[in-house]
Amino acid sequence: MAANRVRMGRPGAAGAGRDRFGLTGTSQSFDPRVVAIRPDLADIAVAGTHFAPHYAAPMMRSGVLPAASLRASPSIDADQTSEMLFGEGFALLDLTGGWAWGYCLADHYVGYLAAEALAAPIAPTHRVAMIEAMLHSAPDAASGGPAVLPRGALVMGEAEGEWLATSHGYLPLASLVEVGAADNDPAELAEQMIGTPYVWGGRTAKGIDCSGLVQLVWAAAGIQLPRDSDLQLASLGADKDVDPAKLARGDLVFFPGHVGIMADGQTIIHASRRWMAVNSEPLADVIARSAAKGNDVPVTGYKRLK
Repeated sequence: MAANRVRMGRPGAAGAGRDRFGLTGTSQSFDPRVVAIRPDLADIAVAGTHFAPHYAAPMMRSGVLPAASLRASPSIDADQTSEMLFGEGFALLDLTGGWAWGYCLADHYVGYLAAEALAAPIAPTHRVAMIEAMLHSAPDAASGGPAVLPRGALVMGEAEGEWLATSHGYLPLASLVEVGAADNDPAELAEQMIGTPYVWGGRTAKGIDCSGLVQLVWAAAGIQLPRDSDLQLASLGADKDVDPAKLARGDLVFFPGHVGIMADGQTIIHASRRWMAVNSEPLADVIARSAAKGNDVPVTGYKRLK
């Protein structure tokens, strides 16, 4: 039986009378991590600057799994490149054979999700502020529940006493903050994640990578960073040739392919492949290891986010 295939929109469907597009110049280079272009299809937003045989208008969806793997290709064996958390938005461009292709709205990261991870979009009212929060079947701490939601998950509901009633169950309000509320100390949130296993592409307490950790704790502070460390560095315009003696709590420190957050002037918190966990250690040790790999500038930049 042929695989089920649904194309979101139609070629050039940008509005009445817009059935054709022409490039205004040479098709530009692009980063496939954050620009949704495949050999057969592209996001309609890039029509006019990037060539594709077809363009599609995205259909908005939200995540309904605690954390869904975003993959590089439509296969369970494909590399996990990131994760989409419960309630986060997803721009769906194509649905084929049980796999959804598009990009996460929070950071525009492009990839494939299992179709079962998506449902109708929500208008979130609250965000999970604890490392994890149990979704209960009833407004009772003794009740069981269908899922445990990670920090950063977004939910929509109405307060009932000490609980938030959602269409999926009940969450204790003590584990939530209203959408838009910001934490004042991302370094403290990073410290709470120490011991979390290192997982490439991870964004939760079940497993996280270096840029996922930085993205997660700064999102809680109300600042949404890109997904990967090089994209984060580029977006921040961080200083070069940093004097480590001038670093302070909350500064982000970038190495080639790596990033961490300072706990104080000497100690970095980072999700480390060396330790396979979120770890706190002297920055001098990390600089020495980076220098041993032949990096001329061990600390490539930093940014204090306020």
